[in-house]
Amino acid sequence: MKKIIWMVLGLAFCIGAQAQTYPQGPVKLVVPLTPGSGADTAARIVAKYLNKVWQQPVVVENKPGAGGLIGTGAVSNAEANGQTLLFQSVTFATNPATYKKLPYDLAKPMVNIAYVGDTPYVMVTSPDGPYKSIKDIIAAAKAKPGEIPFASVGVGSSTHFAAEYFIQAAGIKMNHIPLKGGPEAIQEVMSGRIAFCMASLSTALGQIKGGKLLALGVASKNRSPAATDIPTIAEQGFPNFDMSLWFGVWAPYGTPAAIVQKVNNDLAKAMQDPEVREAYAKVGIEPKQMSAEEFNKFVKEEISRYQKIATNAQIELQ
Repeated sequence: MKKIIWMVLGLAFCIGAQAQTYPQGPVKLVVPLTPGSGADTAARIVAKYLNKVWQQPVVVENKPGAGGLIGTGAVSNAEANGQTLLFQSVTFATNPATYKKLPYDLAKPMVNIAYVGDTPYVMVTSPDGPYKSIKDIIAAAKAKPGEIPFASVGVGSSTHFAAEYFIQAAGIKMNHIPLKGGPEAIQEVMSGRIAFCMASLSTALGQIKGGKLLALGVASKNRSPAATDIPTIAEQGFPNFDMSLWFGVWAPYGTPAAIVQKVNNDLAKAMQDPEVREAYAKVGIEPKQMSAEEFNKFVKEEISRYQKIATNAQIELQ
């Protein structure tokens, strides 16, 4: 019995020591998306805070491509010591519904560490176009089923799923036009060639305020603190409509629990830091936090949610 007690105490000491000494050197925060994306912006704000708290360099490294799978794969294959972390968006949850093969073994999944915040999608259209309301979009789609085009940044992208979620809720059919990236999708919408796209508020807010885009509704259940004048889709006849672009942090399979807990704790403190909150507010991101256990449950629920949307939209695995 004494031997068991000493083993337990020894294990507890080792776990505590891991947390106290972490991080041991520079931390790489991999963003599997392009510079300037919502995840990239959110990551750089967090990295600046962690630089001070950890007193170690926290370097943001962009590894875009294949819907985020390239960067995700790089992290999943890294040493499980917390020195390489993934900062990703909701795309982490949409990828299982989009791709046949993921860059990690489903039997050894990546560790869900922390939820750090979200920004609502916003349905945007051309201010000079024929659509002045969500009702106008729905009426046009019902008059010409499958003909009215909407844009996304690619098949199976989070913007594609957000649009499909609306289309399914409205009971309409539209023509999906996948484009190469956010700027191209926004440009097509501004030109009037595309009826609408679902953009993250964090990337579209400036163009909305500048009058280059018309916001028809935000996809969150409540109005965004960053744009209280934009009505929600929920208050326009879809009371349960709620979908946001959220951001989180992951680590390779096998990362020690003590390190996972420390990163979660420090990120929770970051979400309460006045400078972080102010920086997030400027780009329309609302800082939030979850325990590692809550985030783990949330990610699993989100994966199931997007798989259901993909099935209903008949999105084929890539």
